[in-house]
Amino acid sequence: MKTIIIIQARMGSTRLPGKVLMKINGITLLESLLEQINHCKSIDEKIVATTTREEDDEISTKCLNAGVEIFRGNPFDVLDRYYQCAQAYSGTNIVRLTADNPFIDPNIIDNVVTIFQENSFDYVNNCEIRTFPHGTEVEVFSFSALEKAWKNAKNPYDREHVTPFLRNKKIFKTMCIKSKEDLSNFRWTVDTIEDLNFIRKLYQQCNTKPIVTENLLEIINQNKV
Repeated sequence: MKTIIIIQARMGSTRLPGKVLMKINGITLLESLLEQINHCKSIDEKIVATTTREEDDEISTKCLNAGVEIFRGNPFDVLDRYYQCAQAYSGTNIVRLTADNPFIDPNIIDNVVTIFQENSFDYVNNCEIRTFPHGTEVEVFSFSALEKAWKNAKNPYDREHVTPFLRNKKIFKTMCIKSKEDLSNFRWTVDTIEDLNFIRKLYQQCNTKPIVTENLLEIINQNKV
């Protein structure tokens, strides 16, 4: 059994192009995320999955120079990109993350993965019903479920967004994990320049590694940002 993280990353964001390589306190969003997941205890390997487009050469180069595994695939059919990447790296269980979440919480990742591994689910997530903060989304699925989605998903939306087809409870055994309290009003993902500026201020107040949700909530609740 091999559990791998596949991180979805591209330069061509519609709202904030190039955001994954924009810097917060000297490191890029992608580097921050990679630092965070280095603290995961449940993961065997991590791979950044970008596209074959020329504009994403920079992501590939930076990852290779940093010793991070890189996979390049379809720019538009992201479900295919995930399937081909998971197959290439022999992943039994796949964790899906996106590179615009620099404060992804390794404790949340480990919790979602553990629940997935200890039960017979095809797909487990913490975001289908929103109770965790925006920017802490984790999705875990088996390779066999991914392969079934890859073979059967025909809707372009399902192909672009990877997991909607996996949420079909008539086909897959799924679970959505909920936070002990509703934290859905908090947000530390990056979609806009305003998000980026907030993340930069938040990062300056973070004095511990890894950065976990409790730390960020304390900083925000103390009005330090």
